[in-house]
Amino acid sequence: MLRKLLQHKNIILASGSPRRQQFFKDLDIDFEVRVRSVDEVYPHTLYRAEISDYLARLKASPFDGELTDKDILITSDTIVWHEGKALGKPKDAAEAFAMLRSMSGTSHEVFTSVCFTTSALQKTVNACTKVFFRPLSDEEIRYYIKVCEPFDKAGAYGIQEWVGNIAVEKIEGSYVNVMGMPVHLVYKTLTEFVS
Repeated sequence: MLRKLLQHKNIILASGSPRRQQFFKDLDIDFEVRVRSVDEVYPHTLYRAEISDYLARLKASPFDGELTDKDILITSDTIVWHEGKALGKPKDAAEAFAMLRSMSGTSHEVFTSVCFTTSALQKTVNACTKVFFRPLSDEEIRYYIKVCEPFDKAGAYGIQEWVGNIAVEKIEGSYVNVMGMPVHLVYKTLTEFVS
């Protein structure tokens, strides 16, 4: 359905994430991948979704001045918010362990922001999912880090991986948002761009 609506648009996904690319394939739209690196630093005065919104927009900045009238650039960012702070990607196993230990037996929020940029305008949307972890043993946490090496994931875990299967008691909100893309919002926003 979207393929027909977007037939005169060039969708550019600025993400190297295989999960995000798969979501776009599942939407059955033509798109190309263009990845530009940015230093993902944000003002420390930002809070919750303000952080992921800021970073999603920041990831669009390397494309300034090069988008055509047909282009829709899509950039995104995901953060885990826990105990008043953002948990990004862990730099090593010790940091991953500390993140997972802090979330054990508690809840946290996952925010994903998606920024849509054209030559004429920019729109950012976001979704929040609340995730509840059962208590995890140190042995379970160490096993997960050793087997899955979750160093490219905000909050040091992927809900679709082993730890998601054994730790997540319930969620409130979109499951795929926790995987890094609120697909329902992407679909809705893209249809608005062509209506």
